[in-house]
Amino acid sequence: MTSVSIGYGSTYAIWDASLSVPAFVELEEVISITPGEAETDRVEATHMSSPGRRREYVAGLIDSGEASVEINWVPGSDTDLLLRALHASGETAQHRITLPANADGDRVTLTYDAQLLSYNKSLPIDDRMTATVTISVSGEETWGVAA
Repeated sequence: MTSVSIGYGSTYAIWDASLSVPAFVELEEVISITPGEAETDRVEATHMSSPGRRREYVAGLIDSGEASVEINWVPGSDTDLLLRALHASGETAQHRITLPANADGDRVTLTYDAQLLSYNKSLPIDDRMTATVTISVSGEETWGVAA
């Protein structure tokens, strides 16, 4: 029997230091979450005696990439206000994805520092209004289990 699950029940939260008691604030009405896609740079190490006249490479630095979150956009909502403020400030904040419970009943978390790159809204004539937030992940990701 498979242990696969669907994404339903996942949450996306951002640390809000402006609150009287700073805390993670969950974004409302999340439709889709795409975690960052880490890529390792490839650094050329070829020299005049490289075997077989072949280029040689070594692993370079890891770029944690960009993440994105799509939401039902509700203008003026707490989520809208938080995202607009973070985007305008350019501040780095902690972001946390909490996944649905796995086969052991644990909810795995992924936390990272990030900045908002864009907050794009869509107002179709015949469908719900949505917004896509593009996030630049900075530094190392931390995996854990929700308390």
